[in-house]
Amino acid sequence: MDIANYLITHHSGFVSFNKIKNIFNLKSIHTALNYTLFLEEAYLFFFVRRLTNKYKESLLANRKCYCIDPGIIQSLSYKTSADKGKLYENVVALELWRRKYLDDTEFYYWQDIYKREVDFVIRAGTKIKQLIQVCYNIDSHETQKRELDALIAASKELKCNNLLIITEYTEGEETVSRKKIHYIPLWKWLLPTNSV
Repeated sequence: MDIANYLITHHSGFVSFNKIKNIFNLKSIHTALNYTLFLEEAYLFFFVRRLTNKYKESLLANRKCYCIDPGIIQSLSYKTSADKGKLYENVVALELWRRKYLDDTEFYYWQDIYKREVDFVIRAGTKIKQLIQVCYNIDSHETQKRELDALIAASKELKCNNLLIITEYTEGEETVSRKKIHYIPLWKWLLPTNSV
């Protein structure tokens, strides 16, 4: 149960099996991996891998952890106030997890050597279909720069121009570095008729 509580506290964040091994005094990384996989098989969590060109790198990289039910996060998290950005990211991950069975896609996260990160990379076969950033509030210049810089860098590296930022209420389009970026509120993106 302690590992589950740890993962709830770190939802929408990176999980290191080595760190879990050390925190809970487990004998090996394999034991930590097995415990987390048991929690995944019980449909409490799921893990998203980093998109890389090499399978071994993807296996060894930290994974992002998402809780299968945002209500669990709200009721069991040790934090006194909810991080709405992380909750939004968790909800988007859940919807992508659901959609992957409907449209035969996979999703990953992307991170470069400068630690710029894109929350979700949607892939169908070998083709990258879309890059998605989730940002509850993009009003701050610093936040907007961080999200856009990562999205543009990933777009160039992965050769994908379908760029989306899911927010609380911002909607529209803008062009940055000759890349068109779509903004959509979470509620609208979740609608079944949404094609963005």
